[in-house]
Amino acid sequence: MLDRVADRDSDLTAPAPDPTAEQLLTRVGGGDRAAFSALYDATSARVFGLVRRLVVDPAQAEEVTQDVYLEIWQSAPRFDASRGNALAWMFTLAHRRAVDRIRASQASRDRDLRIGARDLDVPVDTVAEAVEIKVEHERVRTALGALSELQRECVSLAYYGGLTQSEIADRLEVPLGTVKTRLRDGMIRLRTALGVTT
Repeated sequence: MLDRVADRDSDLTAPAPDPTAEQLLTRVGGGDRAAFSALYDATSARVFGLVRRLVVDPAQAEEVTQDVYLEIWQSAPRFDASRGNALAWMFTLAHRRAVDRIRASQASRDRDLRIGARDLDVPVDTVAEAVEIKVEHERVRTALGALSELQRECVSLAYYGGLTQSEIADRLEVPLGTVKTRLRDGMIRLRTALGVTT
C-alpha cells in the first residue's frame, strides 16, 4: 500500500511533458509570445539547417530564417493541425522563402549582367561600318536601276519620300490600284536583285 502512495506522489512531482510543435503553433496562433519563444528554441536549428542547404550564403540564410519565423508568427492562426504536422508546415514555409531568395538573387545578378553589358563600350570599327553601308547603298542603287521607271518612281516616293500609297496616287495622278501594283512588282524585283528571301 505504501508503494501505491509513493507511486502516486512521484506522479504528482514528475515534470509535465514538453508541448508538441503543433500545440505550440496553435498557441502562437492565439498570440502567445512564450509559446513562440519555445517553438523557436525547439525548431530554429532545423529550420536554419534547411535554409542553409538551399541558400549558400550564411548571412542570407540567417535573414531568410528570420523572415520564416516572422511569417510563422503572422500565419500561425491559419495553421490547421488536422492537415499536417507543424514541422512539415514550417519546413514548407522555409523552403518557399529560401527558393524566393535564390530566385531574387539570380534575377538581380542577371539584371546586373544585362546592365553591365549594355553599359560596356564595345569597340566599333567605324571604317568597316562605313564601307559596309556604302556597299549596301550601292547594291540598292543598282537594284533600283533595274526597275522600270514607273516602279522606281513609286518605290522612291514611298521609301525615300515617306509618302503613303494614297499620296503617291494623288501626286502621280494615277489610280490607287496602279500605285499598289507598281510598288508590289517593284518590291518583288528588288528582293530578287538583293537576294532577300522571305
